Amino acid sequence: MPELPEVEALREYLDEHLTGRVVERVLPLAVSVLKTYDPPPTALEGQPAGAVARHGKFLALRIGELHLVTHLARAGWLRWQDTLPEQPPRPGKGPLALRVVLEGGGGFDLTEAGTQKRLAVYVVHDPQEVPGIARLGPDPLADDFDRDAFAALLAGERRQIKGVLRDQSVIAGIGNAYSDEILHAARVSPFKLASSFGEEQITQLHAAVRGTLREAVGRAHGVAAGRLKAEKKSGLRVHGRAGEPCPVCGDTIRSVSFADSSLEYCPTCQTGGKPLADRRLSRLLK
Repeated sequence: MPELPEVEALREYLDEHLTGRVVERVLPLAVSVLKTYDPPPTALEGQPAGAVARHGKFLALRIGELHLVTHLARAGWLRWQDTLPEQPPRPGKGPLALRVVLEGGGGFDLTEAGTQKRLAVYVVHDPQEVPGIARLGPDPLADDFDRDAFAALLAGERRQIKGVLRDQSVIAGIGNAYSDEILHAARVSPFKLASSFGEEQITQLHAAVRGTLREAVGRAHGVAAGRLKAEKKSGLRVHGRAGEPCPVCGDTIRSVSFADSSLEYCPTCQTGGKPLADRRLSRLLK
């Protein structure tokens, strides 16, 4: 799933390649992709593209007086093309969900692999009209997301820290992969209760949040849209690397599986050397 660093890189890429171009056609090709109908996608046609904004994992493209907002969900992606095929795409064929054609040639496709269709596109007057954006928590890279602001979010939070970091209404933009990376950098168990952090641990975790995301954004800066997925994978230290040695201590990275996802961690770095054998049987490690 694209998370804050990859979406920020897509924002930068689109800002450079899209701003000032005029939209010729917007072609929704998957029945499930369009979540709004008024204004219609055709209202974007003939309008110039302006600045591109990021809200958590959402991209908001200013087109004329409207905004084309998308959330790539778990298996969605944006593919920029300098030259689009002359043959119009056929609805329901392959992963293509929506195509934006620009005057003078080129444009981009929104695609989604797999059978779970969660890619979402909205045409709105204001990005805050999108429910997912309206309920977002603060951006962890914002200037005012300081240590005290982070501590206030954790105060009284009785959930495990892994779930808190992934909750978009608490902090915007962090998903499964980067929450694993942040917790590894902070040397914290994913099952530790958020409300149980001491002052020093809060400071350490806040630094890990900012540092991990900034590092990932830096790696993704300037990378073409088509190579961002590979760049993300290559930069991950523990997520998706079960069975490999921890790059910090050399212990074997372990995994805990859930119904539709998994988490990865290092026992030596994060759980006092104790493997979490099963999410239903493991104790909450402090």
